[in-house]
Amino acid sequence: MNIQKIAAFADGDTGGNPAGVVISESHPRAADMQQIAADVGFSETAFAMPVNNAYRVRYFSPESEVPFCGHATIALGAALALKNGDGIFNLVLNEAEITVEGSRTAGVISAALQSPPTRSKTAPPDLVTGVLQLFGYDKSQLDTRIPPALINGGANHLVIGLNTRAALAAMQYDLAAGRELMNGAGLVTVMLVFAEGPQYFHSRNPFASGGVYEDPATGAATAAFAGYLRDIKWPHQGMIDVVQGEDMGMRSLLKAEMSAIAGSSVRISGQARVMQS
Repeated sequence: MNIQKIAAFADGDTGGNPAGVVISESHPRAADMQQIAADVGFSETAFAMPVNNAYRVRYFSPESEVPFCGHATIALGAALALKNGDGIFNLVLNEAEITVEGSRTAGVISAALQSPPTRSKTAPPDLVTGVLQLFGYDKSQLDTRIPPALINGGANHLVIGLNTRAALAAMQYDLAAGRELMNGAGLVTVMLVFAEGPQYFHSRNPFASGGVYEDPATGAATAAFAGYLRDIKWPHQGMIDVVQGEDMGMRSLLKAEMSAIAGSSVRISGQARVMQS
């Protein structure tokens, strides 16, 4: 079985979030896909098989299946462009149908996905309290312009806005306690963000639910976050840039573009780099 390793949302020849990509005529058994993802060891591995004019895609972390993964979709888009040439590819996920576009220009591989619909709602106070305790933050460190919220752009996340870059850099937590909290709340990640400007954000995404301490680039959370900014009437002007992974030495660059239509899909794009096996 050919397992490609591609870093999504790369910063040129460095950074990005590594994903496994398996394109085959049929999916392995679910237990086998789970084992392959665990053996690959990245935060997610995407499994794609052709069905009619689309690809049926499933995503597995080392510990569980997830309904949608942005960075693995970008990696898949890059792999499909390398295999089939530039194009827009239809993807059928467990709970949604989306597209991913892959292209190659002057040796640079880029990909863009259209997320599932987005939605958000105010986070329960007890959940916010538990998350702040987990990370050792207090309410004085919150950015009141970005209230804590449950956000979704294909998967469930909790977003917490912090009011200083230093607070974001200081993020630390116990992995086992984080796994228990996130799984109990049905969260894929907690997205911690700092707004450097109206269209420029820094983020960190603990992914304890998948057994990963931190994700260097999280396209699904970025899509959900962009949808949330639209919901709260943030002055995004239709586009935001997100820098993620900087504090773990894997700087990643994500771009989100969204229309003014509430709940509509968000376009997430970035570069990809093929990793050496």
